Order: sequence, then structure tokens, then C-alpha cells
Amino acid sequence: MIIFLILDSQTYLMLKKVYGSAVFGVEAHTITVEVNVDNGIGYHLVGLPDNAIKESNFRIAAALENNGFRIPGKKIIINMSPADMRKEGSAYELTLAVGILAASNQIKAQELEGYVIMGELSLDGSLQPIKGALPIAIKAKQEGFKGFILPDENAKEAAIVEGLMVYGVEHIMDVINFFDKNKTLTPTHFDIKKEFESALLTPEFDFADVKGQESIKRCMEIAAAGGHNIILIGPPGSGKTMLAKRLPSILPPMTLQEALETTKIHSVVGRLRASSGLMTQRPFRSPHHTISDVALVGGGQYPQPCEISMAHNGVLFLDELPEFKRSVLEVMRQPLEDLEVTISRAKFTVTYPSSFMLVASMNPSPSGFFNDPSAPLTSSPAEIQRYMGKISGPLLDRIDIHVEVTPVPFEKLTEERRG
Repeated sequence: MIIFLILDSQTYLMLKKVYGSAVFGVEAHTITVEVNVDNGIGYHLVGLPDNAIKESNFRIAAALENNGFRIPGKKIIINMSPADMRKEGSAYELTLAVGILAASNQIKAQELEGYVIMGELSLDGSLQPIKGALPIAIKAKQEGFKGFILPDENAKEAAIVEGLMVYGVEHIMDVINFFDKNKTLTPTHFDIKKEFESALLTPEFDFADVKGQESIKRCMEIAAAGGHNIILIGPPGSGKTMLAKRLPSILPPMTLQEALETTKIHSVVGRLRASSGLMTQRPFRSPHHTISDVALVGGGQYPQPCEISMAHNGVLFLDELPEFKRSVLEVMRQPLEDLEVTISRAKFTVTYPSSFMLVASMNPSPSGFFNDPSAPLTSSPAEIQRYMGKISGPLLDRIDIHVEVTPVPFEKLTEERRG
């Protein structure tokens, strides 16, 4: 007797939607990850993913195997929508893994649609930090999501957004148990007022450390009060760099809006410290004079915020100004006027804020000791002219205050009185 078993063709059909986010510029866009498990064999990832996302299936497979789960031996089609927007980076691995588990009925995940899920997986299932957590959290709040699940190191940063439940997790099993109702997660809370107060009490470099230099300190106070660009001209050892590094300590405290803007930029670049969610002190950026114009203002195939944007609402210090390439200095003209930089490519245009205070320093001559009778070296007028000619008139015109810095006498340096 022959028995025919007819299996329902719908047995293995399952479609699940999980939500992630892509950061474009300093704004986030919600990405819908659709996972379909069907009869057959194969793993197909579509929706304009980059190479880091394409190779994520190996890490996902290892992470699931090491925690008692598996990628089903079926035909898996994953679509990252909208399909015409490029997705970059490894931050979608947790999103893809949860989608595969839900679509293959290995976890319940009935409340999946209420959460944005992001994280990079290690082979043992632990999570690595991601970039752009703050703009993603802001977008999730705007679009009405209930919560945001992300690596624990980024939780403080995302918890700045009020009205959104932010869950920091260390392992994929925490997420699986959360959706299977086997474990509850504690939302991360952030006290903005406390962060601001502690930052005001502990500046990294204090302007009161500067001894003597009363007239120069007065010039810098005027520059700080009005947000003026300033250039310090003086011989080596006169304290130009020391003065510049301590300028942020006398700038007005950041408002909450300024702090959020600055934190978003540093979040996108991945330069935020895990211990501090919100940037409460004004940034101080001091790039080396070998920097390229692209590294200073931004550019490349997929532009990221660069030095002038990372100095937004803070100070950009260019030490030894004439040593910078002329082409590098000239690209700053427009951002200094517009307080933003727009980078255009064939397929897109992105604008980054760049409202910074420019502080530059330079020697009066190539030898550094022009007009000093006790100088060991002197420079000829032609050498001085060539040295000064490296800085164009239009750029100098955008620097409001030019001040000559003289060395501090030994008696002033040895005084115990603080500035």
C-alpha cells in the first residue's frame, strides 16, 4: 500500500518586518527590513546593501549557532526598504538576526513592529557599539516607535531623547528573551541637568592657568564674547597654543539645542565616549598642518562630517597657520561665511553645520624671532614676505582680531597668583 503525504505549501511561508535606521548626513531615515522564509534553499539580501552588510550572514550564522539557534535551511529573502537608498556598515546585524529568528518561528516577537533594533554582532552573540545612535533615536521618536534596542555602550547617548524607551543590551540573548517574555529590560535614563552642571564645574583646560599676558587675555575675552575669529602672532614659547586650548573654558555654556546638534555630529562619526551621552562642553579641534582639504571640510565618495563640522559650536585651532597647504586654507572661506558646508556629488547633496570659532597661530617669520634683538636666527625680508604670502588676503579678512603675543617674563611665570 502506497501512502501519499500532501504537505501544505504554506507551512514554511512566513514574512516578518523589523525596523532599523540609516544615517544620511546628520539625519536618520527608518529602514524596513522584510524577512521572508519560503520553501527552497538560498540566502538573498537585496535593497542596496554595502559589502559590510552582505558579509554579515557569516557573523549572524555563527552568533546564532553559538547560542542554540540557527539560520533555517530554507529560501531566505531579505529586503531592506527603501531599496534605492544605500545602506552602510555592520549596525544592521542584530536587525537581520532578529528578523530571521522571527520569520522562522524560533522566537515569538509579537511586539516587533514597535521597536527600532540596531547593533553589530560578535561571533559569540555579544554586541559592539554603533555610530549615529542619537539621530536614530530622534527619528524613532518622531515616527512613533515605542522603543529603541541597541548596544549598551550607546544607550546613554540615545537616552537623551525624551519620550522613547531606550534599552541598552550586551548580548543577542537579552533581545531574544525580551521578545519571548522571558526577561524584562530596564530602560536607560539620562539626567540632562546633572550632566550640564558637572561639565560647568570641570573644564578640561582652565583659562585661569594663564599667567601674565593681560592684554592678550583681554583680546581673547572679547573674541569669546562675540564669537570672533582670532589669530595669534608671536615667537615660539610665547604661549599661543596654551591660550588657544584654554579658550573653550571662557566661552558661554552650551544651550541644550547646541549640545544636541554637536552630539549628533560626533555620534555620526562615532567619536562619542561611552561614559558621556551628551556633549556638554564645547568641542576643541586641532588638526595637524598636514591635513588634506577633504579631511578638513568633508568629501569623498560617501562624505562624513570632518574637522570643521566636528568643531561646530566650538573652536577650530589651526596651529602654525602658514604651514597648512594653501588649497586647504582656501576651502574654509565659504564655511566661515555661511556657517555650514554643502558637499555635492552626482547622486546626492549633503549639508553639515560648521558654525565654529577659528583660532589660528603663527610665527612672525620663518625663523620665529622677527624683530627680537636677542634672536639666535633672523630671516630676510624676502623670506618673511614669502612666509606671510602663504595666507591669502580673503582668509585674513575673515579673521576679525589679529594680536601679537609676546613671551612672558620669568617673574610673571613664577608668580603664585592665578589669572
